[in-house]
Amino acid sequence: MDNGQYERRAATAASDSLPHILLIDDVPEDIRATLVLLKTQPWRLSLASDAHQGYQRALSLRPDLIVLDVHMPQMDGFSLCRLLREAPATRHTPILFLSSANTPLERLEGLAVGAVDYIPKSYAPEEVLARIKIHLQLTWRAPPAIQDGPVDPQPQGDEIVLRAAMRLIENQLDDIPSLPWLAQKVGTHEKRLTAIFREHLGLTVFAYIRDARLRRGQELLGESAMSVQDVAELVGFRNACNFATALRQRIGMTPSQFRRQTLGIEDAELAGRT
Repeated sequence: MDNGQYERRAATAASDSLPHILLIDDVPEDIRATLVLLKTQPWRLSLASDAHQGYQRALSLRPDLIVLDVHMPQMDGFSLCRLLREAPATRHTPILFLSSANTPLERLEGLAVGAVDYIPKSYAPEEVLARIKIHLQLTWRAPPAIQDGPVDPQPQGDEIVLRAAMRLIENQLDDIPSLPWLAQKVGTHEKRLTAIFREHLGLTVFAYIRDARLRRGQELLGESAMSVQDVAELVGFRNACNFATALRQRIGMTPSQFRRQTLGIEDAELAGRT
Protein backbone atom coordinates (compact mmCIF):
# COMPACT_ATOMS: atom_id res chain seq x y z
CA MET A 1 0.00 0.00 0.00
CA ASP A 2 1.48 3.39 -0.98
CA ASN A 3 1.44 6.42 1.29
CA GLY A 4 -1.49 8.02 -0.53
CA GLN A 5 -3.73 4.98 -0.08
CA TYR A 6 -2.71 4.65 3.55
CA GLU A 7 -3.53 8.30 4.25
CA ARG A 8 -6.91 8.02 2.54
CA ARG A 9 -7.82 4.92 4.56
CA ALA A 10 -6.64 6.57 7.75
CA ALA A 11 -8.74 9.64 7.00
CA THR A 12 -11.79 7.46 6.31
CA ALA A 13 -11.29 5.56 9.57
CA ALA A 14 -10.96 8.82 11.49
CA SER A 15 -14.17 10.15 9.90
CA ASP A 16 -16.04 6.96 10.72
CA SER A 17 -15.09 7.33 14.39
CA LEU A 18 -16.96 10.67 14.62
CA PRO A 19 -20.65 10.96 15.56
CA HIS A 20 -22.84 11.16 12.45
CA ILE A 21 -25.88 13.47 12.48
CA LEU A 22 -28.65 13.28 9.85
CA LEU A 23 -30.89 16.35 9.48
CA ILE A 24 -34.20 15.93 7.60
CA ASP A 25 -36.00 19.16 6.70
CA ASP A 26 -37.75 20.19 3.49
CA VAL A 27 -36.85 23.88 4.08
CA PRO A 28 -33.18 23.83 5.13
CA GLU A 29 -33.15 27.65 5.09
CA ASP A 30 -35.25 27.51 8.26
CA ILE A 31 -32.43 25.79 10.14
CA ARG A 32 -29.48 27.53 8.47
CA ALA A 33 -28.21 29.10 11.71
CA THR A 34 -28.31 25.68 13.37
CA LEU A 35 -26.45 24.07 10.47
CA VAL A 36 -23.71 26.70 10.67
CA LEU A 37 -23.29 26.03 14.37
CA LEU A 38 -23.32 22.24 13.98
CA LYS A 39 -20.60 22.45 11.33
CA THR A 40 -18.25 23.89 13.95
CA GLN A 41 -18.44 20.58 15.85
CA PRO A 42 -16.26 17.50 15.19
CA TRP A 43 -19.21 15.63 13.70
CA ARG A 44 -20.24 14.31 10.32
CA LEU A 45 -23.40 15.94 8.97
CA SER A 46 -25.76 14.61 6.30
CA LEU A 47 -28.89 16.33 4.96
CA ALA A 48 -32.16 15.16 3.42
CA SER A 49 -34.79 17.46 1.94
CA ASP A 50 -37.90 15.29 2.34
CA ALA A 51 -39.14 12.35 4.36
CA HIS A 52 -38.65 9.67 1.69
CA GLN A 53 -35.08 10.78 1.02
CA GLY A 54 -34.46 10.96 4.76
CA TYR A 55 -35.80 7.46 5.24
CA GLN A 56 -33.50 5.99 2.60
CA ARG A 57 -30.47 7.88 3.90
CA ALA A 58 -31.19 6.87 7.48
CA LEU A 59 -31.26 3.18 6.50
CA SER A 60 -28.12 3.36 4.37
CA LEU A 61 -26.01 5.76 6.46
CA ARG A 62 -27.10 4.53 9.91
CA PRO A 63 -26.51 7.89 11.62
CA ASP A 64 -25.91 8.19 15.35
CA LEU A 65 -28.66 10.80 15.75
CA ILE A 66 -31.48 12.13 13.55
CA VAL A 67 -32.94 15.66 13.65
CA LEU A 68 -36.36 15.63 12.03
CA ASP A 69 -38.96 18.19 10.92
CA VAL A 70 -42.71 17.47 11.21
CA HIS A 71 -44.44 19.34 8.37
CA MET A 72 -43.10 17.91 5.11
CA PRO A 73 -44.85 17.06 1.82
CA GLN A 74 -46.10 13.54 0.98
CA MET A 75 -45.06 12.04 4.33
CA ASP A 76 -44.80 13.98 7.58
CA GLY A 77 -42.21 13.56 10.30
CA PHE A 78 -44.47 11.57 12.61
CA SER A 79 -45.07 8.93 9.92
CA LEU A 80 -41.35 8.80 9.14
CA CYS A 81 -40.53 8.37 12.82
CA ARG A 82 -42.87 5.37 13.02
CA LEU A 83 -41.04 3.72 10.11
CA LEU A 84 -37.60 4.47 11.56
CA ARG A 85 -38.63 2.91 14.86
CA GLU A 86 -39.56 -0.33 13.08
CA ALA A 87 -36.38 -0.59 10.96
CA PRO A 88 -33.58 -2.55 12.69
CA ALA A 89 -30.95 -0.11 11.41
CA THR A 90 -32.58 2.88 13.15
CA ARG A 91 -34.71 1.30 15.88
CA HIS A 92 -32.49 2.67 18.67
CA THR A 93 -31.24 5.84 16.96
CA PRO A 94 -32.13 8.98 18.96
CA ILE A 95 -34.61 11.13 17.01
CA LEU A 96 -35.09 14.80 17.88
CA PHE A 97 -37.99 16.71 16.38
CA LEU A 98 -37.09 20.28 15.40
CA SER A 99 -40.28 21.86 14.11
CA SER A 100 -42.63 24.82 13.97
CA ALA A 101 -45.42 22.33 14.81
CA ASN A 102 -45.54 23.21 18.47
CA THR A 103 -48.98 22.61 19.95
CA PRO A 104 -49.14 20.41 23.06
CA LEU A 105 -50.83 17.64 21.05
CA GLU A 106 -48.11 17.76 18.38
CA ARG A 107 -45.34 17.61 20.96
CA LEU A 108 -47.03 14.69 22.69
CA GLU A 109 -47.49 12.85 19.38
CA GLY A 110 -43.83 13.32 18.55
CA LEU A 111 -42.77 11.76 21.83
CA ALA A 112 -45.40 9.02 21.52
CA VAL A 113 -44.10 7.86 18.12
CA GLY A 114 -40.59 7.45 19.48
CA ALA A 115 -38.67 10.74 19.58
CA VAL A 116 -36.36 11.37 22.53
CA ASP A 117 -36.79 15.15 22.36
CA TYR A 118 -39.00 17.83 20.77
CA ILE A 119 -37.61 21.30 20.10
CA PRO A 120 -39.81 24.13 18.70
CA LYS A 121 -38.37 26.23 15.87
CA SER A 122 -38.50 29.27 18.13
CA TYR A 123 -35.33 27.75 19.63
CA ALA A 124 -31.88 29.25 19.91
CA PRO A 125 -29.35 27.25 17.82
CA GLU A 126 -27.20 26.93 20.94
CA GLU A 127 -30.05 25.06 22.62
CA VAL A 128 -30.27 22.57 19.75
CA LEU A 129 -26.52 22.01 19.97
CA ALA A 130 -26.71 21.48 23.72
CA ARG A 131 -29.53 18.93 23.41
CA ILE A 132 -27.76 17.02 20.64
CA LYS A 133 -24.64 16.84 22.81
CA ILE A 134 -26.66 15.46 25.72
CA HIS A 135 -28.24 12.70 23.63
CA LEU A 136 -24.93 11.79 22.01
CA GLN A 137 -23.31 11.53 25.42
CA LEU A 138 -26.07 9.15 26.49
CA THR A 139 -26.03 6.92 23.42
CA TRP A 140 -23.02 7.34 21.14
CA ARG A 141 -20.03 5.04 21.15
CA ALA A 142 -17.28 5.05 18.54
CA PRO A 143 -17.58 1.93 16.34
CA PRO A 144 -14.85 -0.71 16.50
CA ALA A 145 -12.17 -0.56 13.83
CA ILE A 146 -13.19 -3.97 12.46
CA GLN A 147 -16.71 -5.32 12.37
CA ASP A 148 -16.75 -9.10 12.78
CA GLY A 149 -19.55 -11.37 11.64
CA PRO A 150 -22.25 -10.94 9.02
CA VAL A 151 -24.44 -7.86 8.90
CA ASP A 152 -28.10 -8.55 9.59
CA PRO A 153 -30.15 -8.19 6.40
CA GLN A 154 -32.48 -5.22 6.29
CA PRO A 155 -36.19 -5.89 5.84
CA GLN A 156 -37.83 -4.61 2.71
CA GLY A 157 -39.69 -1.31 2.75
CA ASP A 158 -43.10 -3.00 2.70
CA GLU A 159 -42.21 -5.05 5.76
CA ILE A 160 -41.34 -1.93 7.73
CA VAL A 161 -44.59 -0.25 6.68
CA LEU A 162 -46.44 -3.40 7.77
CA ARG A 163 -44.74 -3.42 11.19
CA ALA A 164 -45.52 0.26 11.72
CA ALA A 165 -49.18 -0.24 10.79
CA MET A 166 -49.51 -3.29 13.02
CA ARG A 167 -48.03 -1.42 15.99
CA LEU A 168 -50.35 1.55 15.39
CA ILE A 169 -53.35 -0.79 15.26
CA GLU A 170 -52.31 -2.59 18.45
CA ASN A 171 -52.01 0.75 20.27
CA GLN A 172 -55.45 2.00 19.18
CA LEU A 173 -57.68 -1.06 19.26
CA ASP A 174 -60.44 0.80 21.09
CA ASP A 175 -60.84 3.48 18.43
CA ILE A 176 -59.14 2.76 15.10
CA PRO A 177 -59.83 5.50 12.52
CA SER A 178 -60.36 5.06 8.79
CA LEU A 179 -58.13 3.09 6.45
CA PRO A 180 -56.93 6.26 4.64
CA TRP A 181 -55.91 7.77 8.00
CA LEU A 182 -54.07 4.60 9.00
CA ALA A 183 -52.23 4.50 5.66
CA GLN A 184 -51.26 8.16 5.91
CA LYS A 185 -49.84 7.63 9.39
CA VAL A 186 -47.37 5.05 8.06
CA GLY A 187 -46.39 7.04 4.99
CA THR A 188 -48.41 5.33 2.26
CA HIS A 189 -51.90 5.19 0.72
CA GLU A 190 -54.80 2.82 1.38
CA LYS A 191 -54.46 0.68 -1.77
CA ARG A 192 -50.80 -0.01 -1.11
CA LEU A 193 -51.43 -0.71 2.57
CA THR A 194 -54.21 -3.15 1.68
CA ALA A 195 -51.89 -4.89 -0.80
CA ILE A 196 -49.10 -5.13 1.81
CA PHE A 197 -51.41 -6.80 4.36
CA ARG A 198 -52.72 -9.26 1.76
CA GLU A 199 -49.24 -10.14 0.50
CA HIS A 200 -47.55 -10.58 3.88
CA LEU A 201 -50.41 -11.74 6.12
CA GLY A 202 -53.05 -13.04 3.73
CA LEU A 203 -55.58 -10.74 5.41
CA THR A 204 -57.29 -7.48 4.69
CA VAL A 205 -56.49 -4.62 7.06
CA PHE A 206 -59.96 -4.91 8.61
CA ALA A 207 -59.61 -8.67 9.09
CA TYR A 208 -56.29 -8.08 10.86
CA ILE A 209 -57.88 -5.43 13.08
CA ARG A 210 -60.68 -7.81 14.05
CA ASP A 211 -58.17 -10.56 14.76
CA ALA A 212 -56.00 -8.23 16.84
CA ARG A 213 -59.01 -7.09 18.86
CA LEU A 214 -60.05 -10.66 19.62
CA ARG A 215 -56.49 -11.69 20.53
CA ARG A 216 -56.19 -8.79 22.94
CA GLY A 217 -59.65 -9.53 24.30
CA GLN A 218 -58.59 -13.10 25.07
CA GLU A 219 -55.50 -11.81 26.86
CA LEU A 220 -57.56 -9.45 29.01
CA LEU A 221 -60.08 -12.15 29.87
CA GLY A 222 -57.30 -14.48 30.93
CA GLU A 223 -55.16 -12.06 32.91
CA SER A 224 -57.65 -9.71 34.55
CA ALA A 225 -60.92 -9.64 36.46
CA MET A 226 -62.50 -6.98 34.24
CA SER A 227 -66.08 -7.47 33.20
CA VAL A 228 -66.78 -8.71 29.68
CA GLN A 229 -68.35 -5.33 28.90
CA ASP A 230 -65.16 -3.50 29.94
CA VAL A 231 -62.99 -5.88 27.92
CA ALA A 232 -65.24 -5.42 24.89
CA GLU A 233 -64.96 -1.62 25.09
CA LEU A 234 -61.20 -1.68 25.56
CA VAL A 235 -60.68 -3.69 22.39
CA GLY A 236 -63.10 -1.71 20.25
CA PHE A 237 -66.40 -3.61 20.30
CA ARG A 238 -69.60 -1.65 20.80
CA ASN A 239 -70.94 -3.97 23.45
CA ALA A 240 -70.37 -7.26 25.22
CA CYS A 241 -72.86 -9.08 22.99
CA ASN A 242 -70.96 -8.25 19.80
CA PHE A 243 -67.68 -9.24 21.43
CA ALA A 244 -69.13 -12.53 22.70
CA THR A 245 -70.50 -13.40 19.25
CA ALA A 246 -67.18 -12.66 17.55
CA LEU A 247 -65.21 -14.62 20.14
CA ARG A 248 -67.52 -17.63 19.84
CA GLN A 249 -67.04 -17.58 16.06
CA ARG A 250 -63.26 -17.44 16.54
CA ILE A 251 -62.67 -20.06 19.27
CA GLY A 252 -66.02 -21.77 19.76
CA MET A 253 -66.48 -20.42 23.31
CA THR A 254 -68.21 -17.50 24.95
CA PRO A 255 -66.09 -15.07 27.03
CA SER A 256 -67.33 -16.69 30.23
CA GLN A 257 -66.45 -20.20 29.00
CA PHE A 258 -63.01 -19.03 27.86
CA ARG A 259 -62.31 -17.34 31.19
CA ARG A 260 -63.45 -20.40 33.13
CA GLN A 261 -61.20 -22.64 31.06
CA THR A 262 -58.23 -20.26 31.29
CA LEU A 263 -58.46 -19.37 34.98
CA GLY A 264 -59.98 -22.59 36.24
CA ILE A 265 -62.51 -20.80 38.44
CA GLU A 266 -65.88 -22.02 39.61
CA ASP A 267 -69.10 -21.08 37.83
CA ALA A 268 -70.48 -19.13 40.83
CA GLU A 269 -67.33 -17.01 41.13
CA LEU A 270 -67.24 -16.47 37.37
CA ALA A 271 -70.85 -15.22 37.39
CA GLY A 272 -69.87 -12.62 39.95
CA ARG A 273 -67.03 -11.37 37.71
CA THR A 274 -68.95 -11.12 34.46
